[in-house]
Amino acid sequence: MNTRLGQVKLPPMMEIITAEQLMEYLGDYILDAKPKEISEIQRLNYEQNMSDAMAILHKLQTGLDVNVKFTGVRVFEYTPECIVFDLLDIPLYHGWLVDPQVADIVKAVGNCSYNQLVEKIISCKQSDNSELVSEGFVAEQFLNNTATQLTYHGLCELTSAVQEGELCVFFRNNHFSTMTKYKGQLYLLVTDQGFLTEEKVVWESLHNVDGDGNFCDSEFHLRPPSDPETVYRGQQDQIDQDYLMALSLQQEQQNQEINWEQIPEGISDLELAKKLQEEEDRRASQYYQEQEQAAAQVQQVQGAASPASGRQSGSSERKRKEPREKEREKEKNSCVLL
Repeated sequence: MNTRLGQVKLPPMMEIITAEQLMEYLGDYILDAKPKEISEIQRLNYEQNMSDAMAILHKLQTGLDVNVKFTGVRVFEYTPECIVFDLLDIPLYHGWLVDPQVADIVKAVGNCSYNQLVEKIISCKQSDNSELVSEGFVAEQFLNNTATQLTYHGLCELTSAVQEGELCVFFRNNHFSTMTKYKGQLYLLVTDQGFLTEEKVVWESLHNVDGDGNFCDSEFHLRPPSDPETVYRGQQDQIDQDYLMALSLQQEQQNQEINWEQIPEGISDLELAKKLQEEEDRRASQYYQEQEQAAAQVQQVQGAASPASGRQSGSSERKRKEPREKEREKEKNSCVLL
């Protein structure tokens, strides 16, 4: 594993690394990568960024809070989590762009981030102004029609923006994937647990918005899975885990929103601490209840989606599309970006 300067290297012969060990390597690199000849203001700014990055580094194991904007493949709303990518000098991309030739969608979406656009849609729906209501409807249709979070305009911009041989990170559907470009074609590193036994499958091409790419080996030669049925089951498990993680991220974001207006003025520090602790206990209880409900829902989905013993095997292409279609359906109903 190498960063910009190749200063993060795993020990020789190490085949397995834990998430905790990897976090330690990245943390050490951030500390060692501090620029030497910089001004006092730059030094203070870097140290603040470094402190912020170290505080959220553990989130790399579960999920980061990033918020895309629909105007460019490198445009994200600033969040503290983005500092990690900046300090490690790792380019972060997405492909959820508005086609500039579709004027009504451009007007409806504007320069909004995803979160801002959702708030705008809700506001427009409640408006008495028919023009705003129409604009909200157009924006909502855009989100529904691009539930895969990748548009063809975005794919074209990605292909143009990513440099040949560049290693970067691609964000889509709450996933951060390693991406590279080889002979003008984009590829994503295969990490679904359904491919654990497919040692020769390393990359998947990114050439359409539906996600049905071609699998390749480490030299980018075509390498279809040897056992499509095992891959199907592994992908299904991955989808269900991603669904639970999306709910967890949503709950974490909600827990961070404290209504300070309900706290009376003149309250003592002790009373304030008690109220905050009570609120935290209430939210924790609610969180675990929702996690249990979500787990029960996933078990029901797994039971309903399990391939019947009498079903014909069909082609491997059909098997790949089934989990993809279910994933898109879940995204429309319950996927939360941030």
